[in-house]
Amino acid sequence: MAAIVPPVLIALVGIAHPARLTFEDAILWRNLHVVLLPLFPLVALGPWLVTRSIDRAWGRVSLLLGFVYACFYSALDVLAGIGAGGLKDAREGGLGVVFGLAGDLGQVGSVALIGANALACGCVLRIVGAKGAPGTVLLLAGSYGFMEEHVYWPGGVLSMLAIAAGWAALLIALRRAQLPLP
Repeated sequence: MAAIVPPVLIALVGIAHPARLTFEDAILWRNLHVVLLPLFPLVALGPWLVTRSIDRAWGRVSLLLGFVYACFYSALDVLAGIGAGGLKDAREGGLGVVFGLAGDLGQVGSVALIGANALACGCVLRIVGAKGAPGTVLLLAGSYGFMEEHVYWPGGVLSMLAIAAGWAALLIALRRAQLPLP
């Protein structure tokens, strides 16, 4: 459940995410990102829990990648979400600088999350074989979509739901292989 619940919650919040940061939506934009701030790092739990349950050494690598994701993606959320929403509401300039910096930091975090998820998928595939393919495709496609679309509707929301569905499929494959779930 720790792998599935965070992306579902993020998807639910993402449904209300404005497509553009406008003066009218600045407070909503900022407040949504305040809500998302503690949720984004929880997405890193899934790959770490699954990977460490299969291989302790790869679990450490996944933990490191999850840490990089949590730090850098949180920076994106703080800058482009909370900071930009506050600046826009105050009608001050500087949004281009904030969004540029936030995008660069978020990219580092997103790539780390894709790496952690790919590592977890590799560990699961090693155990369950082709039965893990559907979950792997969903999880990695969702991870890439999240990198590209953040939590904007519809792409980002659907990406988060694909991540959740991918984890569910991988966990079902592990359970069917009669392995203890993380």
